[in-house]
Amino acid sequence: MTAKTQAHVWPTLHYDDAPAAIEFLETALGFEVVASYPDDDNPAVIHHAELRWPPGGAIMLGSGRGMPEAPRPKGTGSVYLMTDRPDDLYARVEAAGATVIRPIRDEDYADNARGFSITDPEGNIWSIGSYAGQ
Repeated sequence: MTAKTQAHVWPTLHYDDAPAAIEFLETALGFEVVASYPDDDNPAVIHHAELRWPPGGAIMLGSGRGMPEAPRPKGTGSVYLMTDRPDDLYARVEAAGATVIRPIRDEDYADNARGFSITDPEGNIWSIGSYAGQ
């Protein structure tokens, strides 16, 4: 596991099948699970999970039915991940069978930036690229 970094922004996503989402995010994108709290009676329901993005940052997720205080339809989230190695990560997501909605390309909004977009199994959009912001 990588050294702990403190995240100050936590995108949160809801999934019908949170265990499958966690597996996808680990396999395809390289997230690391740091906490996962399944329902005692139904381990397919994840009340809360935290996944660390090794270069920095983190997300929270859970089962929609396990988070009644914030009901939202699945597949309505969008997250941007910054990486210094977008081509390597693109090869990883392709090998994992991710659905690519925008193939890797040079971006027109920043010098030397490259990026791509995929969807996770429930339709959330993950844009990944080397643009680190202003």
